[in-house]
Amino acid sequence: MNVLVLAGGLSPERNVSLSSGCKIAQALRDLGHQAALVDLFFGLEDYPGLAGEALYAAPIPERWRAVDPQAPDLDAVRAARRDKSPAQFGPGVLELCRGADVVFLALHGQCGEDGRVQAAFDLLGIPYTGSGYLGSALAMDKDLTKRLVSGLVNTPRWTVERYTAADIDALAARTELPCVVKPVDSGSSIGVSIAQDRAQLRAALEEGLAFGGRCVLEQYVQGREIQVGILDGEALPSIEIIPKEGFYDYVNKYQAGAAREICPAPVEPEVEARLARDTRAVFRALGLNAYARADFILDEAGVPWFLEINTLPGMTPTSLLPQEAAAVGIDYPQLCQRLLDIALRERS
Repeated sequence: MNVLVLAGGLSPERNVSLSSGCKIAQALRDLGHQAALVDLFFGLEDYPGLAGEALYAAPIPERWRAVDPQAPDLDAVRAARRDKSPAQFGPGVLELCRGADVVFLALHGQCGEDGRVQAAFDLLGIPYTGSGYLGSALAMDKDLTKRLVSGLVNTPRWTVERYTAADIDALAARTELPCVVKPVDSGSSIGVSIAQDRAQLRAALEEGLAFGGRCVLEQYVQGREIQVGILDGEALPSIEIIPKEGFYDYVNKYQAGAAREICPAPVEPEVEARLARDTRAVFRALGLNAYARADFILDEAGVPWFLEINTLPGMTPTSLLPQEAAAVGIDYPQLCQRLLDIALRERS
Protein backbone atom coordinates (compact mmCIF):
# COMPACT_ATOMS: atom_id res chain seq x y z
CA MET A 1 0.00 0.00 0.00
CA ASN A 2 1.23 3.53 -0.79
CA VAL A 3 0.98 5.60 2.38
CA LEU A 4 1.81 9.31 2.44
CA VAL A 5 2.91 10.29 5.96
CA LEU A 6 2.18 14.00 6.36
CA ALA A 7 4.10 15.84 9.08
CA GLY A 8 5.65 19.20 9.96
CA GLY A 9 3.54 22.12 8.80
CA LEU A 10 3.52 25.67 10.06
CA SER A 11 2.77 24.95 13.70
CA PRO A 12 4.64 25.50 16.97
CA GLU A 13 4.56 21.71 17.22
CA ARG A 14 6.18 21.08 13.81
CA ASN A 15 9.35 19.55 15.30
CA VAL A 16 7.29 17.12 17.37
CA SER A 17 5.27 16.29 14.27
CA LEU A 18 8.37 15.61 12.16
CA SER A 19 9.69 13.25 14.83
CA SER A 20 6.34 11.43 14.92
CA GLY A 21 6.38 11.23 11.14
CA CYS A 22 9.85 9.66 11.05
CA LYS A 23 8.89 6.91 13.46
CA ILE A 24 5.57 6.24 11.71
CA ALA A 25 7.15 6.11 8.25
CA GLN A 26 9.83 3.69 9.44
CA ALA A 27 7.24 1.45 11.09
CA LEU A 28 5.12 1.39 7.94
CA ARG A 29 8.14 0.47 5.83
CA ASP A 30 8.98 -2.29 8.29
CA LEU A 31 5.45 -3.61 7.75
CA GLY A 32 6.07 -3.74 4.01
CA HIS A 33 4.17 -0.63 2.96
CA GLN A 34 5.53 1.97 0.56
CA ALA A 35 5.69 4.98 2.88
CA ALA A 36 6.77 8.49 1.90
CA LEU A 37 7.34 11.18 4.54
CA VAL A 38 6.50 14.73 3.45
CA ASP A 39 6.46 18.06 5.30
CA LEU A 40 3.06 19.72 4.86
CA PHE A 41 4.62 23.18 4.53
CA PHE A 42 7.70 22.46 2.39
CA GLY A 43 6.32 19.64 0.27
CA LEU A 44 8.55 18.62 -2.63
CA GLU A 45 11.08 21.34 -1.82
CA ASP A 46 12.56 18.78 0.59
CA TYR A 47 12.96 16.27 -2.26
CA PRO A 48 14.20 18.17 -5.33
CA GLY A 49 13.87 16.12 -8.47
CA LEU A 50 12.11 13.20 -6.81
CA ALA A 51 8.62 11.99 -7.61
CA GLY A 52 6.57 8.80 -7.74
CA GLU A 53 8.27 5.61 -6.59
CA ALA A 54 11.57 7.43 -6.00
CA LEU A 55 9.91 9.59 -3.36
CA TYR A 56 8.56 6.51 -1.57
CA ALA A 57 12.08 5.08 -1.48
CA ALA A 58 13.75 8.30 -0.27
CA PRO A 59 15.67 8.00 3.02
CA ILE A 60 13.90 9.27 6.12
CA PRO A 61 15.70 12.53 7.06
CA GLU A 62 17.82 11.97 10.16
CA ARG A 63 17.52 15.64 11.16
CA TRP A 64 13.79 15.18 11.76
CA ARG A 65 14.00 12.26 14.17
CA ALA A 66 14.83 14.12 17.41
CA VAL A 67 12.70 16.91 18.91
CA ASP A 68 14.63 20.11 19.57
CA PRO A 69 14.33 21.36 23.19
CA GLN A 70 12.93 24.66 21.89
CA ALA A 71 9.81 25.18 19.80
CA PRO A 72 10.60 26.39 16.25
CA ASP A 73 10.80 30.00 15.10
CA LEU A 74 7.90 30.04 12.65
CA ASP A 75 9.02 33.27 11.01
CA ALA A 76 12.30 31.55 10.13
CA VAL A 77 10.37 28.53 8.84
CA ARG A 78 8.27 30.76 6.57
CA ALA A 79 11.36 32.55 5.29
CA ALA A 80 13.05 29.25 4.43
CA ARG A 81 10.39 28.11 1.98
CA ARG A 82 11.22 29.10 -1.59
CA ASP A 83 7.54 29.10 -2.54
CA LYS A 84 6.35 32.37 -0.98
CA SER A 85 2.64 31.75 -1.55
CA PRO A 86 0.34 32.04 1.50
CA ALA A 87 -0.74 28.41 1.10
CA GLN A 88 -0.25 26.10 4.08
CA PHE A 89 0.10 23.20 1.63
CA GLY A 90 3.61 23.20 0.21
CA PRO A 91 4.50 22.51 -3.42
CA GLY A 92 3.07 19.23 -4.68
CA VAL A 93 1.54 18.14 -1.35
CA LEU A 94 -2.08 17.88 -2.43
CA GLU A 95 -1.13 16.04 -5.60
CA LEU A 96 0.93 13.55 -3.57
CA CYS A 97 -1.92 13.03 -1.11
CA ARG A 98 -4.43 12.42 -3.89
CA GLY A 99 -2.11 9.83 -5.42
CA ALA A 100 -1.66 7.83 -2.20
CA ASP A 101 -3.90 5.01 -1.02
CA VAL A 102 -4.21 6.74 2.35
CA VAL A 103 -2.63 9.70 4.16
CA PHE A 104 -1.27 9.04 7.64
CA LEU A 105 -1.60 12.31 9.55
CA ALA A 106 1.43 12.80 11.80
CA LEU A 107 0.55 16.48 12.20
CA HIS A 108 0.21 18.14 15.60
CA GLY A 109 -1.23 21.50 16.58
CA GLN A 110 -2.63 24.24 14.41
CA CYS A 111 -3.28 23.50 10.74
CA GLY A 112 -3.08 19.78 11.15
CA GLU A 113 -4.93 18.89 14.32
CA ASP A 114 -7.55 21.65 14.14
CA GLY A 115 -9.72 20.23 11.36
CA ARG A 116 -8.66 22.37 8.43
CA VAL A 117 -6.53 19.74 6.70
CA GLN A 118 -9.21 17.13 7.42
CA ALA A 119 -11.90 19.32 5.83
CA ALA A 120 -9.79 19.82 2.71
CA PHE A 121 -9.21 16.07 2.43
CA ASP A 122 -12.91 15.34 2.88
CA LEU A 123 -13.73 17.70 0.01
CA LEU A 124 -11.11 16.04 -2.19
CA GLY A 125 -12.04 12.49 -1.22
CA ILE A 126 -8.63 11.71 0.29
CA PRO A 127 -8.73 9.02 3.03
CA TYR A 128 -6.74 9.89 6.16
CA THR A 129 -6.08 8.67 9.69
CA GLY A 130 -7.60 10.16 12.81
CA SER A 131 -10.78 12.06 13.57
CA GLY A 132 -12.81 14.12 11.13
CA TYR A 133 -12.80 17.88 10.67
CA LEU A 134 -15.53 18.81 13.15
CA GLY A 135 -14.35 16.73 16.09
CA SER A 136 -10.78 17.84 15.45
CA ALA A 137 -11.80 21.50 15.48
CA LEU A 138 -13.82 21.14 18.68
CA ALA A 139 -11.07 19.26 20.51
CA MET A 140 -8.42 21.80 19.48
CA ASP A 141 -10.35 24.61 21.18
CA LYS A 142 -9.94 24.07 24.92
CA ASP A 143 -12.82 26.39 25.75
CA LEU A 144 -15.29 24.67 23.42
CA THR A 145 -14.16 21.25 24.62
CA LYS A 146 -14.78 22.14 28.25
CA ARG A 147 -18.16 23.69 27.45
CA LEU A 148 -19.27 20.49 25.74
CA VAL A 149 -18.06 18.04 28.40
CA SER A 150 -18.37 19.97 31.68
CA GLY A 151 -21.69 18.28 32.44
CA LEU A 152 -20.25 14.83 31.78
CA VAL A 153 -16.89 14.87 33.60
CA ASN A 154 -15.10 16.93 36.25
CA THR A 155 -13.12 19.76 34.74
CA PRO A 156 -11.41 22.64 36.56
CA ARG A 157 -13.20 26.01 36.59
CA TRP A 158 -12.10 28.22 33.73
CA THR A 159 -12.59 31.42 31.84
CA VAL A 160 -11.44 32.24 28.34
CA GLU A 161 -10.01 35.71 27.79
CA ARG A 162 -9.16 37.70 24.69
CA TYR A 163 -6.90 40.56 25.76
CA THR A 164 -4.22 43.03 24.78
CA ALA A 165 -1.16 44.29 26.66
CA ALA A 166 -3.28 47.11 28.06
CA ASP A 167 -5.63 44.60 29.73
CA ILE A 168 -3.02 42.55 31.57
CA ASP A 169 -2.89 44.43 34.89
CA ALA A 170 -6.68 44.40 35.31
CA LEU A 171 -6.94 40.76 34.25
CA ALA A 172 -4.16 39.73 36.62
CA ALA A 173 -5.81 41.60 39.49
CA ARG A 174 -9.20 39.87 39.16
CA THR A 175 -8.05 36.30 38.39
CA GLU A 176 -8.18 33.77 41.20
CA LEU A 177 -4.84 32.20 42.09
CA PRO A 178 -3.23 29.76 41.67
CA CYS A 179 -4.18 29.19 38.05
CA VAL A 180 -2.97 27.68 34.82
CA VAL A 181 -2.60 29.92 31.77
CA LYS A 182 -2.71 28.18 28.40
CA PRO A 183 -3.34 29.22 24.80
CA VAL A 184 -6.84 28.22 23.78
CA ASP A 185 -5.71 26.30 20.68
CA SER A 186 -2.17 25.03 21.14
CA GLY A 187 -0.69 21.74 22.28
CA SER A 188 2.48 20.07 23.61
CA SER A 189 2.23 22.43 26.61
CA ILE A 190 3.62 25.24 24.45
CA GLY A 191 2.80 28.56 26.11
CA VAL A 192 1.44 26.88 29.27
CA SER A 193 2.35 28.40 32.64
CA ILE A 194 1.35 27.77 36.25
CA ALA A 195 0.92 31.06 38.11
CA GLN A 196 1.14 31.02 41.89
CA ASP A 197 1.25 34.79 42.35
CA ARG A 198 0.38 38.02 40.51
CA ALA A 199 3.87 38.50 39.10
CA GLN A 200 3.88 35.02 37.60
CA LEU A 201 0.39 35.58 36.23
CA ARG A 202 1.35 38.84 34.54
CA ALA A 203 4.39 37.15 33.00
CA ALA A 204 2.24 34.27 31.73
CA LEU A 205 -0.29 36.68 30.23
CA GLU A 206 2.49 38.62 28.52
CA GLU A 207 3.76 35.35 27.03
CA GLY A 208 0.21 34.60 25.90
CA LEU A 209 0.24 37.67 23.66
CA ALA A 210 2.55 35.74 21.33
CA PHE A 211 -0.30 33.21 20.86
CA GLY A 212 -2.86 35.83 19.86
CA GLY A 213 -3.87 37.03 23.30
CA ARG A 214 -6.62 34.41 23.67
CA CYS A 215 -5.99 32.19 26.65
CA VAL A 216 -7.78 29.85 29.00
CA LEU A 217 -7.34 30.76 32.67
CA GLU A 218 -7.97 27.52 34.52
CA GLN A 219 -8.24 26.63 38.18
CA TYR A 220 -5.02 24.94 39.27
CA VAL A 221 -5.63 21.44 40.65
CA GLN A 222 -2.78 19.92 42.62
CA GLY A 223 -2.28 16.25 41.91
CA ARG A 224 -0.83 13.50 39.76
CA GLU A 225 -0.60 13.82 35.98
CA ILE A 226 -2.46 10.95 34.33
CA GLN A 227 -3.19 10.43 30.65
CA VAL A 228 -5.46 7.92 28.98
CA GLY A 229 -5.33 6.86 25.34
CA ILE A 230 -8.31 5.57 23.40
CA LEU A 231 -8.11 3.35 20.33
CA ASP A 232 -11.16 2.64 18.17
CA GLY A 233 -13.47 3.58 21.03
CA GLU A 234 -11.76 1.50 23.72
CA ALA A 235 -9.73 3.09 26.50
CA LEU A 236 -6.14 1.95 26.90
CA PRO A 237 -4.42 1.59 30.29
CA SER A 238 -3.72 4.91 31.97
CA ILE A 239 -0.18 6.24 32.25
CA GLU A 240 1.25 8.43 35.02
CA ILE A 241 3.87 11.06 34.22
CA ILE A 242 6.31 12.20 36.89
CA PRO A 243 8.62 14.97 35.59
CA LYS A 244 12.00 15.21 37.27
CA GLU A 245 11.52 18.98 37.48
CA GLY A 246 8.49 21.25 37.17
CA PHE A 247 5.38 20.10 35.33
CA TYR A 248 4.96 18.11 32.12
CA ASP A 249 5.98 20.94 29.80
CA TYR A 250 7.41 20.90 26.26
CA VAL A 251 10.93 19.94 27.34
CA ASN A 252 9.77 17.22 29.74
CA LYS A 253 7.50 15.72 27.07
CA TYR A 254 10.09 15.19 24.35
CA GLN A 255 13.56 14.95 25.91
CA ALA A 256 14.50 11.40 26.85
CA GLY A 257 14.86 10.89 30.58
CA ALA A 258 13.17 14.18 31.55
CA ALA A 259 10.17 12.40 33.04
CA ARG A 260 9.36 9.04 34.55
CA GLU A 261 6.38 7.30 32.97
CA ILE A 262 4.49 4.43 34.61
CA CYS A 263 2.03 2.34 32.62
CA PRO A 264 -0.39 1.10 33.79
CA ALA A 265 -0.60 3.96 36.28
CA PRO A 266 -0.57 2.79 39.93
CA VAL A 267 -4.19 3.69 40.73
CA GLU A 268 -7.07 1.81 42.34
CA PRO A 269 -9.24 -0.28 39.98
CA GLU A 270 -12.24 2.00 40.52
CA VAL A 271 -10.14 5.04 39.63
CA GLU A 272 -8.86 3.33 36.48
CA ALA A 273 -12.45 2.48 35.54
CA ARG A 274 -13.54 6.09 36.04
CA LEU A 275 -10.62 7.43 33.98
CA ALA A 276 -11.58 5.07 31.16
CA ARG A 277 -15.27 6.02 31.44
CA ASP A 278 -14.50 9.75 31.40
CA THR A 279 -12.18 9.36 28.41
CA ARG A 280 -14.86 7.51 26.45
CA ALA A 281 -17.45 10.13 27.42
CA VAL A 282 -15.31 13.00 26.10
CA PHE A 283 -14.40 11.02 22.96
CA ARG A 284 -18.09 10.45 22.18
CA ALA A 285 -19.26 13.95 23.12
CA LEU A 286 -16.84 15.54 20.63
CA GLY A 287 -17.67 13.05 17.88
CA LEU A 288 -14.12 11.70 17.65
CA ASN A 289 -13.04 8.46 16.06
CA ALA A 290 -9.95 6.31 15.52
CA TYR A 291 -7.78 7.41 18.45
CA ALA A 292 -7.02 10.19 20.91
CA ARG A 293 -5.38 10.83 24.28
CA ALA A 294 -7.05 12.55 27.23
CA ASP A 295 -5.14 14.45 29.93
CA PHE A 296 -6.21 14.39 33.59
CA ILE A 297 -5.08 15.52 37.02
CA LEU A 298 -5.82 13.03 39.78
CA ASP A 299 -6.28 15.02 42.99
CA GLU A 300 -5.37 13.96 46.53
CA ALA A 301 -8.83 12.46 47.05
CA GLY A 302 -8.42 10.28 43.96
CA VAL A 303 -10.84 12.33 41.84
CA PRO A 304 -9.94 12.72 38.13
CA TRP A 305 -10.12 16.22 36.63
CA PHE A 306 -10.27 16.29 32.84
CA LEU A 307 -8.04 18.92 31.20
CA GLU A 308 -8.08 18.35 27.42
CA ILE A 309 -8.03 15.72 24.68
CA ASN A 310 -5.61 15.41 21.77
CA THR A 311 -6.93 14.01 18.49
CA LEU A 312 -3.51 13.34 16.91
CA PRO A 313 -1.41 12.38 19.94
CA GLY A 314 2.35 12.23 19.66
CA MET A 315 4.00 9.19 18.11
CA THR A 316 7.60 10.18 18.90
CA PRO A 317 10.13 7.93 20.67
CA THR A 318 9.03 9.40 24.04
CA SER A 319 5.28 9.65 23.38
CA LEU A 320 2.69 8.13 25.67
CA LEU A 321 0.01 6.56 23.49
CA PRO A 322 2.40 3.94 22.03
CA GLN A 323 3.42 3.00 25.58
CA GLU A 324 -0.22 2.52 26.55
CA ALA A 325 -0.87 0.39 23.46
CA ALA A 326 2.21 -1.71 24.25
CA ALA A 327 0.77 -2.40 27.71
CA VAL A 328 -2.05 -4.36 26.04
CA GLY A 329 0.22 -6.13 23.56
CA ILE A 330 0.00 -3.73 20.61
CA ASP A 331 3.50 -2.82 19.48
CA TYR A 332 4.32 0.35 17.55
CA PRO A 333 4.02 -1.09 14.01
CA GLN A 334 0.79 -2.87 14.96
CA LEU A 335 -0.59 0.42 16.29
CA CYS A 336 0.21 2.16 13.00
CA GLN A 337 -1.47 -0.67 11.07
CA ARG A 338 -4.57 -0.45 13.27
CA LEU A 339 -4.83 3.27 12.51
CA LEU A 340 -4.50 2.60 8.79
CA ASP A 341 -7.17 -0.11 8.98
CA ILE A 342 -9.58 2.24 10.77
CA ALA A 343 -8.98 4.97 8.20
CA LEU A 344 -9.69 2.64 5.29
CA ARG A 345 -12.76 1.24 7.04
CA GLU A 346 -14.19 4.70 7.76
CA ARG A 347 -13.16 6.69 4.68
CA SER A 348 -12.51 4.45 1.68
